[in-house]
Amino acid sequence: MQLLSPLSLVLLAVVPILAAVRIWAMRRRPPTAIRYSSLSLVRDAVPRSSWIRRHVPFALLLAALASLVVALARPVAIVSVPAGQTTIMLTLDVSRSMCATDIAPNRLLAAEAAAASFIQRQSSTTRIGIVAFAGFAEIVQAPTNDQEVLLDVIESLTTGRRTAVGSAILKSVDAISEIDPAVAPTATDDPNGSPPPDAPAPVPKGAYAPAIVVLLTDGASNTGADPLEAAGQAADRGIRVYTIGFGTDDPGDANFRCGQQFIGREPAGSGDPGGFGGFGGGFPGPGGGGGGGGFSRAIDEPTLKGIAEATGGEYHPAQSADELQKVFAELPTSLITKHEVMEVTVAFAGLGALLLVASILLGQAWRPLP
Repeated sequence: MQLLSPLSLVLLAVVPILAAVRIWAMRRRPPTAIRYSSLSLVRDAVPRSSWIRRHVPFALLLAALASLVVALARPVAIVSVPAGQTTIMLTLDVSRSMCATDIAPNRLLAAEAAAASFIQRQSSTTRIGIVAFAGFAEIVQAPTNDQEVLLDVIESLTTGRRTAVGSAILKSVDAISEIDPAVAPTATDDPNGSPPPDAPAPVPKGAYAPAIVVLLTDGASNTGADPLEAAGQAADRGIRVYTIGFGTDDPGDANFRCGQQFIGREPAGSGDPGGFGGFGGGFPGPGGGGGGGGFSRAIDEPTLKGIAEATGGEYHPAQSADELQKVFAELPTSLITKHEVMEVTVAFAGLGALLLVASILLGQAWRPLP
């Protein structure tokens, strides 16, 4: 159970204070003395339930106050209900290092084959979108049920320089927000873009949208938005991110080049004229896949694990085509449910009211002895 206004719980301090005041008042009450010929007569005259009658009404009053304070904190319960339609964003790294041949025929083709098999296994009620990212991220296919279109898009991916993991997460969340009004768009990381929207209130912990992001990369983020900050925005919107670290420790020839079918161009202003001509960037520099001094091919597992942990997803390593196929097959797509937030304030308020009424009625019926 989560609380929407947890600061209201400070009022619970009133309960022990009232209990202490009552104990102090009872001890300060001046004793009264009456002469009796026999103490046995007093014992017989005092009702057995005098202690219960004296203290239970006040205890019920304290319980009523505690319940009403909890109601002020606005408790909510997270309820899982079947989602009529789910959304999956396949977010694929197309940096130049994906042309490495340590995984035959190369990492990109192996990733495309695994993604294609994954798409073909999904039901007609599952919408799939595709985000490709290298030095920037782009929605290359909005979520759709048309598997033929998705397969064509997968086969047409081209490569580019650098790796923008954080930007890819933000772009994936934005793609979901375009078809699900319950998911707010993210704050853009583009300084020339539109002003970011006001940050939405984070969803209660454990409340998830009926959508997930599956992010595959073979490297470490070296441009764009900070990946963990982007993961925080996804978590605030209830979007789980499942990360996959793909590749081995030995990518092969450090001077490998992509085949012509994988070569794309950077967007206008990045050094290659002409804007988009496919997705991605120009030829790699002498040191490998990245322009501007190259980039590391090592998989940043701590960051990928941090992204998954922050959003409620999972991290999966894959060092072969078979392992990648297995990872895709084990993704929890059949378990995606919609998590609704149900406020249960009324229940605690009603309980508090009942306890208060019981305290008053018992106090009137059981007047304590002087």
